[in-house]
Amino acid sequence: MADDKLAQLLKTQKSLTEWLDDIQHKDAEAIRKEDNDKRERLKVLNEVIGLPFDKPTQFTAVELAEKSPAFTKYLSQHGQELCALRLIPRADGLPKLRMRGKTVAGAYEWFLEQNIEPAKYRADFIPHPPDYAWATIFVVNKNGIQGEIIWGGHHQLTQGFHDSKRPHIFRYDFAKWMISPSSVKALAHLKDLANFLHVADKSKQYQLKKQLGASFVNDFLEGYFETTDSSLGTWFIDYSPTLGKMYADMTITPPVAAGKKLISGLCACPGQASGKVRIVPSSGVDKDFPHGAVLVCAVTTPEFVPLMQKASAIVTDQGGILSHAAIVARELKKPCIVGTGNATKLLKNGQPVTVDAGAGTLSL
Repeated sequence: MADDKLAQLLKTQKSLTEWLDDIQHKDAEAIRKEDNDKRERLKVLNEVIGLPFDKPTQFTAVELAEKSPAFTKYLSQHGQELCALRLIPRADGLPKLRMRGKTVAGAYEWFLEQNIEPAKYRADFIPHPPDYAWATIFVVNKNGIQGEIIWGGHHQLTQGFHDSKRPHIFRYDFAKWMISPSSVKALAHLKDLANFLHVADKSKQYQLKKQLGASFVNDFLEGYFETTDSSLGTWFIDYSPTLGKMYADMTITPPVAAGKKLISGLCACPGQASGKVRIVPSSGVDKDFPHGAVLVCAVTTPEFVPLMQKASAIVTDQGGILSHAAIVARELKKPCIVGTGNATKLLKNGQPVTVDAGAGTLSL
């Protein structure tokens, strides 16, 4: 995807909890709280099992607003370092605000422009690597360790916009690893990540169950995880038990080869549906989108939510199996195939098609 088009698409994106708000998900507020507290959970994992994470430097927003001595010292010492800044609400119902890629000094200027009550927010300054190597999203549950890994920025997986190469999908069923397309280096990195989550010490398992309500399968910590790897090291950047439970039935299989009458991709949400093709441009605007149509697009963005709710199935050129859009499709219980590469080019509006998302195929 061209850099300018990618940048434009990224500007349209929201956090996962905002996506869930759009579909009025019953657990949206609980997931928002879990997201706000994720680095507190990661801190516990770091203390108990040595899990590496993107440890933030934390202040109250009041300290930033008043330029407290502690914050002034931090700004003086780290002002030219790249960071991400998250403004975490300290009361229910308030939005989380965030930015990334600016220097600490630039982030502070951004903070001063926000219309918030400082007493109601915490400020987390998080290191921002100047480069990225591997990024992953995966789920650990009774079916194994499953997800995607890609070289480069983590946004490619959460948003589903791939800079160049598509992600590798992988699965470890607690006996054997599968990765497609094959990559020795990616597989080695995945095995290192899995080792961090293998907790053979039962006393540590008990401690994590008591402190975090954690659960384990075959001595691996269960849940949804995100990681990045860079010149600053390997970091876990999310651990969500709730999102992990949303994918309790997920089993990843390699994509099938497309035959003459098939379009193939990856299953983001299983199920079957038939309907007429409706190709929608990247703007997501289609006021006459018919109920029951098969939504076909380059990639879904938040603007597509009203169409996703009307569609019988969703098929995209790009996207990932654990992207925010894929999670929303699962919660809407819409059959969804992502990463076809060419569905918008091969299909025509009005064509009757059948989607078998579990198999990752669309037939004419």
